[in-house]
Amino acid sequence: MNTPVTASISPPTAVESETDVNRLAGRPAALLISTLLLGVLSFQLNASMVTPALPQIAASFGQAPDAAAPVQSMFFLAGAIAGPVIGRWSDFIGRRAALLLVLAIMGTGTILCIAAPTLPLLITGRFLQGVSSAVFALSYIVLSENLQPRVFGTSVGIIAAINGGIGGVDGYVGGLMSETLGFRSIFVVVLVLTAVAAGCILRTVPKGRPQHVRGAMDWWGAGSLSVFLVFITYFVSGGSAAGWTAPGTLALLAGTIASFAAFWMIEKRRSHPLIAVHHLRSRQVWPVIATTVLTLAGIFAVMNFTVVLLSQDKGSGFGLSPSLSALLFLTPAALIGVFAAPLAGWLAGRRGWIKTLRTGTALSLACAVAAALFSGNQVAVMIAVASLGIFYNGLFLTAINGLSVLLSPKEAPASLPSINGASFGIGASLGVVIVAPFAAQATSAGYATALWISAAITAAAFIVSLFVAAPKGETL
Repeated sequence: MNTPVTASISPPTAVESETDVNRLAGRPAALLISTLLLGVLSFQLNASMVTPALPQIAASFGQAPDAAAPVQSMFFLAGAIAGPVIGRWSDFIGRRAALLLVLAIMGTGTILCIAAPTLPLLITGRFLQGVSSAVFALSYIVLSENLQPRVFGTSVGIIAAINGGIGGVDGYVGGLMSETLGFRSIFVVVLVLTAVAAGCILRTVPKGRPQHVRGAMDWWGAGSLSVFLVFITYFVSGGSAAGWTAPGTLALLAGTIASFAAFWMIEKRRSHPLIAVHHLRSRQVWPVIATTVLTLAGIFAVMNFTVVLLSQDKGSGFGLSPSLSALLFLTPAALIGVFAAPLAGWLAGRRGWIKTLRTGTALSLACAVAAALFSGNQVAVMIAVASLGIFYNGLFLTAINGLSVLLSPKEAPASLPSINGASFGIGASLGVVIVAPFAAQATSAGYATALWISAAITAAAFIVSLFVAAPKGETL
């Protein structure tokens, strides 16, 4: 691609210089970023701090450990549904109102988790908490609409840096709190943080709705998209558990196809759709979503599944304890990403979002290939996974989140970042179920095969990234 390509969709983003004088910089910008960071942390701590407490949660209700699985799965399912719906609704009710709604729902769910006398009620609370996933997309949109261009890129990186946790420390603290104070203490911390975040949002996030958005919320489109997301989530998990040719899995596949077809037909007939069909077909939308799904499918499975099993396997792997495995293979990438993501945002704002995306995807691919080539060498795999802290947690996540805002349709500025946010969970789940049969063999060849499959998926992601159109004012 040697010829410049400019996006035909012009969202109300930080690239529009004529509005720069009304945008924030300096101390007001720092206050806004800090406020949104509190909201994002409310979600992230809900995800990461609860994970090590799952065995205790099950035991406290007299259940086997596997009974706690819905505590997390329902949390992330709610996030996948709520992101596109509330994100798009914010175009009509305003960003601040949407953020406060999300935090109110999460707060209600957190109180239910604290007081829940039974496991089903706690799972219900976790579902309500999962709605807070929408805060990520909403934060990116607020930053885009209110910050000057030279601040926007770095701010996206700061928010994206929290996507993988607080340098791996949050998971450790969650486990420590669970052991010493009980798992409900985690929810008390989350509730306090949620209340503080809501108060700060009231003071710093501007009121009102985007002036250029017309029409009303497309609830039919939101409903059909939600049904599709539920079906595809259970299809992926069902295929992994029961087999891809099992009758139940095939029924879920049929439901997935039918619900997407229904969503497509509904959107074609709506005057103000959730996202117009012609946008879904455009290079501003589908390559962004596909790049997200494929990259998550490739890299998430490497970092959070295959390498974890490999490092703890005493027969064919490195034979490490769970805690040492996390310290050597999970913490470095998370910690590096905290510092790399803001730098990646600064770089994207100056060198180009498309270049940053493709560089991050290509170098993440190189790391996946290195891990596959030297899967028997503990030091080599450690270096490869740690490097993903720069290239995946830093460059890729920052660039793809920024582009989802910059390329979203002008008449529906929250649609693409919201739908793209839902794609993260789909991609991560898909990657794990694809490589699981090979990694589960617990052999050197099985681990190597799983890593090579992840590398191949990441290569496909890089190819798709070549089709992503450039934001307004940026050339390829």
